[in-house]
Amino acid sequence: MDLSLYTNFANNIAQQETQINTLQQQISTGVSVQTPDQNPAAFETATIGNDQISAMTSDTATQADIQSQLGSVSNTYGSVTSLLNNLQSVMIQALNGTTSADNMKSLATQVSAAGQELLGFANSTGPEGTYLFAGSRGTLQPFQTNGSGNVVYVGDGGQSLANVAPNTTVASIANGEVFMTGGGGDGYSSVTANQNNKGTGVLISQGVVNQAKAAAFQSSASAPPGGPITLTFHGAPPNLTYTATQGSAAVPIGSGSGSAKSGKTLQLKGMDFELNGTPGSGDTFTISPSRPQSMFSLVQSIYTTMSQAGTSAAQVAQTNQALNNDLSALQGYQQSVAMAQAQNGVTLQAVSNAGTSNASQQTSLQTAVQSAVGVNMPTAISTLDETMTALQAAMAAFGGVQKLSLFNYL
Repeated sequence: MDLSLYTNFANNIAQQETQINTLQQQISTGVSVQTPDQNPAAFETATIGNDQISAMTSDTATQADIQSQLGSVSNTYGSVTSLLNNLQSVMIQALNGTTSADNMKSLATQVSAAGQELLGFANSTGPEGTYLFAGSRGTLQPFQTNGSGNVVYVGDGGQSLANVAPNTTVASIANGEVFMTGGGGDGYSSVTANQNNKGTGVLISQGVVNQAKAAAFQSSASAPPGGPITLTFHGAPPNLTYTATQGSAAVPIGSGSGSAKSGKTLQLKGMDFELNGTPGSGDTFTISPSRPQSMFSLVQSIYTTMSQAGTSAAQVAQTNQALNNDLSALQGYQQSVAMAQAQNGVTLQAVSNAGTSNASQQTSLQTAVQSAVGVNMPTAISTLDETMTALQAAMAAFGGVQKLSLFNYL
């Protein structure tokens, strides 16, 4: 008996069932190439593309984390800016010449409260509970009060770089430098009045006219030939004069002569200072190279000056001298915070741009992967229907053949 009919039929049925299984798997997964042997080139294209998509998906998660963290940093910078602006308004009010002793103490109370609020901002935490300005030591409160009552920084200047796109990294954390690295006075010099001064003179920084000379003074040593300049006034109007010495050496006067009167600009070491009021004979002012002063120390200095303000004309002048010097330092910190916020904004913009670029690249890669190994659904479904119909017809036909037997003819 020839069994080839049955063998061929069985092979045909098996092939159709295999094709049906393959089509059903392709339709359920959306992938037409499951293994390298089915289409090596397409499989390789899809594998590389999917790896790149996976990396970009990871980058997208990193972008979200950084945007959340640095967004909180930006908000805190904004709060600190508002606080410094309010503090500036308080200082201007204290300097308006009509503030009573009681009002001065009330303003000092506002400054004290601002100091506590500032410490809270500096120790802010982000969405994940880590400290925003601790550098790489995010679990440690970065600003702490030591035994002397001074606020110290125990974080670090660490910068953690994170990938946000292929070949693109950004700093993902901030540190506390913006709160600690400002300079006293105008950043080049700091002016103090002798506590024994008898006159009403106040020496106010007006800026730099010779950058090289001012920078050299700021970086000079604390001892001659560098160090502080002592400005001494002699006589009385209209014959008021002054001399400037640095150690035992006379300091050349940059503009005008040694005569002095209210409103006169004195130029020393590349810096301009305006004299307001009338110093007494023998009154002295010290112009020192600016040295680091933390934002917290600055606020404490402002508070101390206001809370200890006297009422005599000479005492008011000394209070104004200290407040004007601290006002210059405050303006320096306002600029520093604005710059830090701008830099943080640049980073956030870079992250946003990376996100947009990644989304576009992912779309292109997904299109390439789909083109390489994706299933044409209408075609696959149509082929599956045709194959199943053919299989059912073949089964029915084979069933009819099986009923044909020699015994039907005997």
